[in-house]
Amino acid sequence: MPLISLTLRAAAAALAMMATSPAGAQSGAADGQKLAFDRGKGNCLTCHEIKGGDLPGTIGPKLENLKSKYPDRGDLVAILTDETRRNPLTVMPPFGRNRILTEQEINAIVDFLQTL
Repeated sequence: MPLISLTLRAAAAALAMMATSPAGAQSGAADGQKLAFDRGKGNCLTCHEIKGGDLPGTIGPKLENLKSKYPDRGDLVAILTDETRRNPLTVMPPFGRNRILTEQEINAIVDFLQTL
């Protein structure tokens, strides 16, 4: 196997470990909160009440206790990516499918949501 391929795999593994570490999760949660509250990106406050957010909407449920409601973070990732797969009648925008948010941004928002 070429040395470059091994180096890239090692770098990817190191990044994955950093993202799952407590410091990585805290950084991801802070970035996720910024995205969630950003009216031009996540825009979660348009529909949801979130602790610390200004001028929340009431279309969607209040976002609290999400780690206990969704112990599998993959469920939250799926909801943000394309909730229409689980619920075709949802008004939740398909942030991932429509490329409004990247996979990295969705994971950061999930990091934040799991702190609520």
